[in-house]
Amino acid sequence: MDLLRSLPLGLYLEKPITKLHELDPRVKLAWLMSFLAAPLLANPFFRASLVGILLLMSLLAGIPLRVFKQQAWLLILCIFVFIITAISPDGLAIDSQPRLPPIDLNLPQPTSYHYVLFEEGWLTITRRSLELAIRISSLLFTLIYSTNLYLLSTAPEEITAGLEKLMRPLGIFKLPVTEIILTLTLSLRFIPLVLEEVQNLARSIRTRAINWKKLGIRKSLQVWLMVAEKILENLLLRAEQIAIAMEVRGFTSPNQHKVEWHQLRLKFRDWLVLASLIPFWWARVIWGGM
Repeated sequence: MDLLRSLPLGLYLEKPITKLHELDPRVKLAWLMSFLAAPLLANPFFRASLVGILLLMSLLAGIPLRVFKQQAWLLILCIFVFIITAISPDGLAIDSQPRLPPIDLNLPQPTSYHYVLFEEGWLTITRRSLELAIRISSLLFTLIYSTNLYLLSTAPEEITAGLEKLMRPLGIFKLPVTEIILTLTLSLRFIPLVLEEVQNLARSIRTRAINWKKLGIRKSLQVWLMVAEKILENLLLRAEQIAIAMEVRGFTSPNQHKVEWHQLRLKFRDWLVLASLIPFWWARVIWGGM
């Protein structure tokens, strides 16, 4: 499945086994939620430090260089967003005026503060535009990269097993936790089948060498409508095959046919990594700002 392997987002890294792979999925989920919540109402300097923490975490975990190359699009996107936001108008109708009169009296400035940091022709960078650039680009990188790093080092079965352990207290309210986890597991398993069907139909169209210019817009839309109908038909067939396979194996309910994919046990390193959330949030409260 070349299409699945070429996706730069949400790809699970089977080999090599890094230090992040060895951690409990619940611990990694706690850190993921921290990275998603910490940038809220934080100052630009703390948001920029989150980017450094994520990159340092990736290097210490031993993520291969080829994986970093697949994430180059995210880095380029964040740099592009940073540049565009920094040179764009900051939204404040403020005219920068000198504090000194037109005649130079050679008086010392009270402070070194300058609202306009750089100005050359049409290019103007102010303090607010630079602050917005750091906020937006760092937030974009943190949200996407932290989630991708979690999916990169955690198998789908580990994700569902960890969620099931964390959601067990909700069973007191008679919520169908096991059914929800089973649905999530089947959904994660069904995604590669969807990509495989899309790839097969794309290859079949490519091998027929259709001349789209001669077909015109109307006939081209008819062809793509037929392709979409075929994809839907194949996916429904795959879903029916999965249902038949579960029925043949005597599956009646998740509670009676529960499969433990992973035996989750918190080890010493898991408790150590989980305890490191305390200084992380302490730094967020003290230096992160509101």
